[in-house]
Amino acid sequence: IRCCIPTPGLRDTAGYLNILDWNLQNLIAVALGSAAYIWNGKTLQGIESIDLNSSSKYISSLAWIKEGTCLAVGTSDGEVQLWDIERKRRLRNMFGHLSVVGALSWNHYILSSGSRLGSIHHHDVRVAQHHVGTLCQNKQSICSLKWSLTNQLLASGSSDGTLNIWHSDPGMKVQSQPLKTIPHSSAVKFLLLSCPFQVMIADSQISARMRNPAFISCLSSQKSLRLICSLLWLPKTSELMTGQGLPGNQMKIWQHPTLINSSELYGHKRRVLHIALSPDQRRLFSVAADGIACLWKCHEYEETNDFMYFTHSAIQNVYSFQLKHGKR
Repeated sequence: IRCCIPTPGLRDTAGYLNILDWNLQNLIAVALGSAAYIWNGKTLQGIESIDLNSSSKYISSLAWIKEGTCLAVGTSDGEVQLWDIERKRRLRNMFGHLSVVGALSWNHYILSSGSRLGSIHHHDVRVAQHHVGTLCQNKQSICSLKWSLTNQLLASGSSDGTLNIWHSDPGMKVQSQPLKTIPHSSAVKFLLLSCPFQVMIADSQISARMRNPAFISCLSSQKSLRLICSLLWLPKTSELMTGQGLPGNQMKIWQHPTLINSSELYGHKRRVLHIALSPDQRRLFSVAADGIACLWKCHEYEETNDFMYFTHSAIQNVYSFQLKHGKR
């Protein structure tokens, strides 16, 4: 099924923006230009859209609060907005950044935002004076930002290849130093939570190096692997999924910890920029530079002692959406 959605189109940023998220209430949010569209993840019915109503700025990141229907939105002019999707209204605007807000991550009521100028702001969304802490990462663009599952550590990745691990204190100031700094050869575009595993850094050679608990980072510069454009952790199977660029523009599934390629999903004509997993872990949502968003469904699964895992051969592309100008 292919539909046309009236949007300004997808920004082909190769992983420098974070514009797809799927929450525990089974709502999918995708940012396209100055608007964000919300779908029911089960029925794929559009239920809401929000718009910045501006021709000069765009939505550069978004993130659902872990519990509830509050959506955080970062913009190209440095603003962070909070939207209540259930009540269909904007809750507040939070200022402080001077450039594109490309990454957002929640820690309960603390929202962390990273900008293209290298600053990370902590916002306490409960109070009027929301800006409660600032971190600085060498004035390089923040490409990725993620709190650990335990909310004890914050990881940030930047365009100069630096992966920093920070303490959880939201009141930390600019002068604060990270707990650990891990250098890479190119931009750290993706950070994922990996349950109780250690950090696995999947570099472009598809080798695995273990780091501190809870994070996965991925690089995409080496020619030997072509281009990794997106990254997803599959908790039920303890596997890693990557969205690829040329030559195949497919999604690959890698076994952990060996990083052996176990399966591939084809359906996009250009690089796969973003991937999200449903709360029940039975569906995938991918967005590619070809302007197509695809929903992938696992029709068959097995349960043994309450443990469900994907049967990869059963994952099928069941819906597609044309993301471009036009009427739905």
